[in-house]
Amino acid sequence: MNHIGKEFMKKTQYKFVSNSDQSQQLPQPPLEMEYAHKMRSIDLPKPEELEIEDYNLRKAIEERKSVRKYSEEPLTLMELSWLLWVTQGVKEVQGNNYATLRNVPSAGARHAIETFLLINNVKDLEPGIYRYIALEHKLVEYILEEGIDDEVVDAAYGQKMVKNDSVTFIWVADIYRMFWRYVERGYRYIHIDAGHVCQNLYLAAENINSGVCAIAAFHDELFNDLLKLDGEDQFVIYLASVGRTK
Repeated sequence: MNHIGKEFMKKTQYKFVSNSDQSQQLPQPPLEMEYAHKMRSIDLPKPEELEIEDYNLRKAIEERKSVRKYSEEPLTLMELSWLLWVTQGVKEVQGNNYATLRNVPSAGARHAIETFLLINNVKDLEPGIYRYIALEHKLVEYILEEGIDDEVVDAAYGQKMVKNDSVTFIWVADIYRMFWRYVERGYRYIHIDAGHVCQNLYLAAENINSGVCAIAAFHDELFNDLLKLDGEDQFVIYLASVGRTK
């Protein structure tokens, strides 16, 4: 049986990979997608200031499960900072902006994933869509329009947990950061990287009495249009709802 999935796996085998832009000494892309600096920014509690209780790793792994219903108790800004830090936080910038070392693994330290957030119930944050600026560990306002949560529900095929939670993580692939080095093979790696990020979110949520539900079922075009992405060079790749467990 022939189908798109088989074709993807075949055409991304190493024997079909073309010469990379890196091997041709073309400039590498920026470490992070640009943003309009006129956007209002919100400083997050710094990683070294996070007061998060230790949690046994084995317990976190064994008790991890997908949670789709949440309490009405909000997350704090410190707890959100913690979740962002462990999923995409930058520990070190290497060389002359050559690569970043973060709290999750990534093929070749490309870290070609950006984090957008639908904030629904976080103390001191107005509801709406924000973007995490990992290099500066801060948020910037992105879309703070009434009804934006319902648009996210529509783009998530009606899964209302994305608006009934505290925050929905929306991960976006900036594919050229990966393609520059790995060309066609990079499309495989970006999905693997997304899994690393989401697993860290699951485990880190255990520290703050919260639950996560990963979401792969969403309308690609609606989500890309909603976030003003072109759908080719930058596109939504994965979602996860997060909220306090009941």
